[in-house]
Amino acid sequence: MTQKRPTILVSNDDGIDAQGIRSLSAALRELDADVFVVAPTHEQSAMSHALSLHRPLRVRERSERDFAIDGTPADCVYVATHHSRILQGAFPDLVVSGVNHGPNLGKDVAYSGTVAAAREGAIRGVRALAVSYGGTPTKAAMDEVASLAKRIAITLLETSSDGATLLNLNVPALPYKGVRKALLGVRRYDETVVERDDPRGRPYVWIGGPGPVENQLIPETDAAEFEKGFATLTPLRVDTGAAEHLDWTGTLLNNLKQP
Repeated sequence: MTQKRPTILVSNDDGIDAQGIRSLSAALRELDADVFVVAPTHEQSAMSHALSLHRPLRVRERSERDFAIDGTPADCVYVATHHSRILQGAFPDLVVSGVNHGPNLGKDVAYSGTVAAAREGAIRGVRALAVSYGGTPTKAAMDEVASLAKRIAITLLETSSDGATLLNLNVPALPYKGVRKALLGVRRYDETVVERDDPRGRPYVWIGGPGPVENQLIPETDAAEFEKGFATLTPLRVDTGAAEHLDWTGTLLNNLKQP
């Protein structure tokens, strides 16, 4: 019996014209697989897992297997897995998101649109890989990161696993020293809220701050290994339930004050 060619769905949060997704899709198209790109029309960084439930989405076909959607990264994967025409009647065997311009370490994964696109696939039972690069996003660098992502993608498709698998790959500025497995680490930001007035005197705020200021070097975590020059591969939870705290939750309910 002939083995089915895998279907790979590629997305990102930097937009369909970003160098990272061009390098990634080109690398994956070297495989014996059907590769489709479904990505945001414009940059959607830090959108996390937002879905556009209160407005229509426009799907624009760039080519037979490349589509731009004017929505979030999670929108793109959601639409691709429900819109039979985009994947030509197939369902993805793998979702790969990236290559993101900038790392997604520690708590970054809670905000990252790159990780959210991969997570949307994992929620639907599809193996998924988010890929980010921490150096200058030149074509040569992105091509090298995409080549590593391709090797991991092949192995992910060929390695047995129970249920959905969600992995987060972060590659430091080249040359990197190798790839290490790692837990989520801690990354501290200089987080601020700037309060200003617009030209008409109306107040507004600008959130976010200037960016990360420190990676806490906790052994065997992504931030620590990344700081040492290693690429990191981190498994992420799809089910965010905390079973280990269920007994504590019961205690809280037992202590709940009566009305």
